[in-house]
Amino acid sequence: MPLHLCLLLPMLALGMGLALGFIEPSGLALSAAFIAWVLFGERRLPRWLWWSGGLLGGIALAAHLLPGFQPTLLWSPRQLSDDAPPYALRLSWDKLLLGLTLLAWWLGQPSRPTIHRRLAALAGLITLLAVPLAALALGLVGWQPKWPQQLWLWLAVNLGVAVLAEELLFRAWLQPALVARLGTVAGLIATALLFGAAHLPFSPLFALVAVLAGLGYGLVFHCSGRLWPAVALHAAVNLSHVLLLSYPLRSA
Repeated sequence: MPLHLCLLLPMLALGMGLALGFIEPSGLALSAAFIAWVLFGERRLPRWLWWSGGLLGGIALAAHLLPGFQPTLLWSPRQLSDDAPPYALRLSWDKLLLGLTLLAWWLGQPSRPTIHRRLAALAGLITLLAVPLAALALGLVGWQPKWPQQLWLWLAVNLGVAVLAEELLFRAWLQPALVARLGTVAGLIATALLFGAAHLPFSPLFALVAVLAGLGYGLVFHCSGRLWPAVALHAAVNLSHVLLLSYPLRSA
């Protein structure tokens, strides 16, 4: 896809957030710098510098460390599960911009070869079953089937913001570099460990489950050569969580 068309993805979100008052001038400047770095720096900077700067900027956006962004409250706190605390749904503009910027970059990358399609499918199925079962076994969640009101809104934010940004940052940006440097097995494990570490603020046990999930997502991406199966698997795991288990997590 031509670069000027790819640029529309983050620029439209940036303009909308600015117009609605959820992105301040400082957020505008930092976002523009990140977009320019990722989309124009690859061919103009030493690769190690470009990649490292993109990774640090991506982490800062994903972790909400940069000023100038105000989340949009979409749900007031509501009880989704009897055994879990109230949950509020928010749209994080910094994480949205991270995902759309990396998506614009990813759309300009050459296709990757498929290594083992059947192994990718098997890894996806095992991950979809093993991650919820591990969370149940560790007591992080209980069996809580439900159909939340405005589920479509949760789906849009979870898939279009959280899942997309995380898969692009960890699988598309980070994993290939680690696999190239450490080898396939060590690279997949290292990426999964870093993915788990990103979930430590929730709890150490949740981070452990995230490592398991990250291994599955990483294997699906590596074997299929495509990002969309990893995104779809991540979204399916998250959807099974909200529909079948305590959400967000069982109260201590």
